[in-house]
Amino acid sequence: MKKINIFTDGACSGNPGPGGWCAILRYETAEKVLSGGEKLTTNNRMELTAVIEALSALKEPCAVTLVTDSKYVSDAVGKRWVYGWQARGWKKSDNKPALNADLWEKLLFLLKIHSVEFVWIKGHAGHPENERCDRTAVAEAEKLKAQ
Repeated sequence: MKKINIFTDGACSGNPGPGGWCAILRYETAEKVLSGGEKLTTNNRMELTAVIEALSALKEPCAVTLVTDSKYVSDAVGKRWVYGWQARGWKKSDNKPALNADLWEKLLFLLKIHSVEFVWIKGHAGHPENERCDRTAVAEAEKLKAQ
């Protein structure tokens, strides 16, 4: 399998509000930047969307190291919470609805295709790719805010 490094971030101006996301995909010396946004969304939805869009862009099963500053994403997968939510019909252990079930379903499908290791990093701490993703995600949100 090809080894891919992916860096993601999401941003939202207001929560909910206009949001943006960005993903940097790196394979050997090649790099691709993906980004987009939604007019009315949440930060967590943008974090998830960045991961989904990045994994969806891969044309074959890959071994992925995915770097994110989202504890929501990294812990839900890494600590396997999302699998419990799914097994309980998208309810959390306290029986409250798990948010963003539509996006979690998409991500779980992609995690069956790719071997993904999630690596959490602290946001706004000088990590070069995270800072790039943040700037791009914020710019995407700002474009929608201006419309």
